[in-house]
Amino acid sequence: MNCVYILECEDGSYYTGWTNNIVQRYKAHQAGRGAKYTKSHKPMRIVHLELFAEKSDAMKREYAIKHMSRAEKEKLIACN
Repeated sequence: MNCVYILECEDGSYYTGWTNNIVQRYKAHQAGRGAKYTKSHKPMRIVHLELFAEKSDAMKREYAIKHMSRAEKEKLIACN
């Protein structure tokens, strides 16, 4: 499965990404190897997760979430 996820970082910011192995990817973020952003904004927890059968669908959704305002992301997270 392909996952789109939102991480909440220690400073309260959000990071959005996609992966086909959420456990491995989260561990990489925690170790500072996941992304340039999460290297300097330590991720605390996964606050949103969506599953997709197709990689292309996950990538499209990631793109859409990354272009949302913070308020829109918070609304999405609150619906979990």
